[in-house]
Amino acid sequence: MAKVTRDDVARLAGTSTAVVSYVINNGPRPVAPATRERVLAAIKQLGYRPDRVAQAMASRRTDLIGMIVPDARQPFFAEMAHAVEQAAAERGKMVLVGNSDYRDEREVHYLRAFLGMRVSGLILVSQGPSERAAAEIEAWDARVVLLHERPEAIDDVAVVTDDVGGAQLATRHLLEHGHPYVACLGGTEETPSVGDPVADHVEGWRRAMHESGRSTEGRLFQAPYNRYDAYQVALGLLSGPDRPPAIFCATDDQAFGVLRAARELRIDVPGGLAVAGFDDVKEAGLTDPPLTTVHSDRPAMARAAVDLVLDDALRVTGSRRERLKQFPSALVVRRSCGCGEPPASA
Repeated sequence: MAKVTRDDVARLAGTSTAVVSYVINNGPRPVAPATRERVLAAIKQLGYRPDRVAQAMASRRTDLIGMIVPDARQPFFAEMAHAVEQAAAERGKMVLVGNSDYRDEREVHYLRAFLGMRVSGLILVSQGPSERAAAEIEAWDARVVLLHERPEAIDDVAVVTDDVGGAQLATRHLLEHGHPYVACLGGTEETPSVGDPVADHVEGWRRAMHESGRSTEGRLFQAPYNRYDAYQVALGLLSGPDRPPAIFCATDDQAFGVLRAARELRIDVPGGLAVAGFDDVKEAGLTDPPLTTVHSDRPAMARAAVDLVLDDALRVTGSRRERLKQFPSALVVRRSCGCGEPPASA
C-alpha cells in the first residue's frame, strides 16, 4: 500500500498542503473551523500519519521537551517529572527524562543529547552550580527553564517554591509543641550552593530557631537526600546521649529514614521524637505516623515550567529576581509532629 502523503490529504479536503500543515501544527496561521474539520476528516479517512522526523528537520524543533532531574527514583523528582509529563501532554508535547545522578558530567551529557535532538525546550532540575552546564546552554542558545532549583551559574528563567518560608513554617510548628529546640537534617554540603532548595530549607530552620531565641549551634546534621542513607545517619543521631526532641528534615525522603530509625530503636513518634519534612510527596500521608510536611504545588509549577519553555511571549526579561516565578509553600499538619498528642514538656 502506497504511503499516504500530505498532498493526498489536501486533495481529499479540497485545500492546499500549507493549510493541512497549519491544521497539523496548530499554526502558524489560523484555519477556518469548517476547513479544519474537512482536513481532520480527510486525515482520519486516509489514515495519514505526519512524518515527525521530516517536520523536525524543517522546523529545527521536535515535539519533545527534555527534562533532567538528579534522581527519578526519589519520590519528589518522580512526582515532579510526572507532573511535567502531564502538563506537556496538554500542549501536545512528549517528555524525555534523564537522570544526572547529582554529577556534573551526567548533567552535561544529557544537555548535549537532548539539545542535539532539537527538543522544543529543556526543563532542568540541576543539582547545583555547573559552569560546564551553563556554557553548554549558552553554546546551543537553548530554551531552558530551571525548575525547583536555581543554580547561581545558570541565569535563566526559574520556577521554584518558597523554600525558606516553608521551612520556617515547619520549624515554628514543631517549636510551638513546646520542644526546647529543633534539630535539622540538612544536605551533604558544608557550604551549600546559592539557589539550592535544601540550603534554603536549612536557612528557614535557622531563621525560625533564631526568631524564638534558640541556638542552632551543633544542631544541624548532614545527611544524603535519600531515605536509605538518612536512615543510617538517624540511627547514630538517635542512639546518642543527646538525642534531639524534634527534627526538621530538609526532604520527606530523609524524614522517612528518620521514622524507620526511630521505630527500630523503639522511640515513639511523636511522643519521644517529633518529625517534620519538606515536599509532601504522596507517601507522606501513608507513613506511621503520617508525616507533617511542607507542601509545594508541583502540578502548578510543572505547568508554569512547560508554558515558559514553550512560549517566548511568557518568558520573563529583566533582573534575576524578575526572572523568578515563585509559588507559595503550605504546611500540611499530620501526626508525626505531635498534633493530636499530648504536648511535650518544655
